[in-house]
Amino acid sequence: MTQNPATEDPNLEASADAPEQAAATETGPEAQIVKLQAERDDLKDKLLRTLAEMENLRRRTEREIADAKAYSVTSFARDMLGSSDNLRRALESMPEAARKTADAATTALYEGVELTERELLKTLERHGVRRIDPQGEKFDPNLHQAMFEAPDAGIAKGLVSKVVQVGYKIGERVLRPALVGVSAGAPKAAEPPADDSAKH
Repeated sequence: MTQNPATEDPNLEASADAPEQAAATETGPEAQIVKLQAERDDLKDKLLRTLAEMENLRRRTEREIADAKAYSVTSFARDMLGSSDNLRRALESMPEAARKTADAATTALYEGVELTERELLKTLERHGVRRIDPQGEKFDPNLHQAMFEAPDAGIAKGLVSKVVQVGYKIGERVLRPALVGVSAGAPKAAEPPADDSAKH
């Protein structure tokens, strides 16, 4: 028995259309706007993070390039310090009195060694290497290596009283610490002998 379309249950037709209407409501203009805004915010956040990472990378790369330029000669400079030390030892091996009475050839040799040392130090300085000669300065364990501590009436306690070997810095790094003696201050005065008469 066929049912007349006119007499069909209208509720059945409405319930069949309900999922389509719900889907239409879910994908309506408001829902699409919310979805697009969420996507936009997500993409904006990713873009900002990427830009921040790129800026950090650029700064890090610039710092690494600057460090490479500043410290590229470190090994070479360290090797040259031995030559500088030898030139200084050669100059110090001739006493002041002998220099004053030396003949012209010896004087010329001394001046030549002195000039060579000065030129070597200037060359090192042009490449960022500087001497650490801390005579009379406050002892700094970051720049100096203490070899001994001794009383010294002429220099306050904690100051460098003697430079055994000059040090060197390259940029802000220590290439070689200065070897120094540190003042322990004025020697203590000898205590007067105890007065035995006070005991009697």
